[in-house]
Amino acid sequence: MASRQHAGRGRPPLPRGWRRRLARLPITFFRLGLGPVFGRRLLLLHHTGRNSGLDRRVALEVVAHDRGEGVWFLASGFGPEADWYRNLRASPKTTIQVGNRHYAVTALFPSADEGGEIMARYAPAHPRTARRLCAFMGFDVADGSADAYRRAGRRIPFVRLEAAPGQRVR
Repeated sequence: MASRQHAGRGRPPLPRGWRRRLARLPITFFRLGLGPVFGRRLLLLHHTGRNSGLDRRVALEVVAHDRGEGVWFLASGFGPEADWYRNLRASPKTTIQVGNRHYAVTALFPSADEGGEIMARYAPAHPRTARRLCAFMGFDVADGSADAYRRAGRRIPFVRLEAAPGQRVR
């Protein structure tokens, strides 16, 4: 029986089998031109394999989006060992698809304190999702306070995607 935690790092294990297929289903929606179904909650991240050099794709939840600045924030629920996160570290210039629009972006990596603030803002806007996400990752936020979410957010690797200058973000 597989351990609930991933390699003893306090993270959940990567999905396998039918769970992996289910997690990857939104990629098919994006490929079929059905990205608008997800609104602005999910985006399709294109990234380059750090070892293979191959084009990879993953659908991820948008934690926060600032349309005026052309910035999206993502969280790596599987920690810094997630392939997409490691690939962005190696090659931060990439593209994303939001709905049916494509944007050239650069990935930046906020500090732990910035991650805490991101999570503290996310939790009141999406209380159920924030609670489930933290429980999934093994973080205690039982009291629901901003400080609890801030502590959890300091342990979550976040990514800031900035649209290339001159792009109009809708």
